[in-house]
Amino acid sequence: MLQLMAQDSHPAIYLGRPCYHGMLRDPACNPWLWTYGRYSERVVESMSAALASLVSDNAITSLVLIGHSGGGTLAMLLAERVPQARLVVTLAGNLDIDAWTARHGYTKLVSSLNPARRPPLPRHIEQLHYVGEDDSNVPPEMLEAAVSQQKNAKMFVLNDLGHEHGWGDYWAEILHAMDFSGRSYE
Repeated sequence: MLQLMAQDSHPAIYLGRPCYHGMLRDPACNPWLWTYGRYSERVVESMSAALASLVSDNAITSLVLIGHSGGGTLAMLLAERVPQARLVVTLAGNLDIDAWTARHGYTKLVSSLNPARRPPLPRHIEQLHYVGEDDSNVPPEMLEAAVSQQKNAKMFVLNDLGHEHGWGDYWAEILHAMDFSGRSYE
């Protein structure tokens, strides 16, 4: 995401998960936070509080949340808690963690919140969900099932794109689809 953010001239904040980005040795960090609880109430509340502080300190009135893979999961979970959220954009977003763990034979993330099991986001929050046609981690059909439960959501399948690489080739097109100039996003 940092490489994509560098291509965008709009103000941006990179909000990382607790215990990531050099915080592993913090006494409050433990394996639960990046395994079963990676999308837990504790994680989402911590990120929500950090985001609320940034929003307040900078007098932000509208917000676009963008996330790749698990960051897409968190963008959806944060959007319901942040009143300034107006748009959620996911790139290969894991929007149904139960389907994802079942597909890959992983242990269920028993302590995590699942966007697919949450109420749809309010209609005033637009959603743009992108997935690669060759994504075997979060395949289009998995994303389609989760997106169909939302109110104001559109899904786009991008050709010749997997889960990790190639998003930069589409980033200008995705930014254009957000059309910041016609909306009051910050």
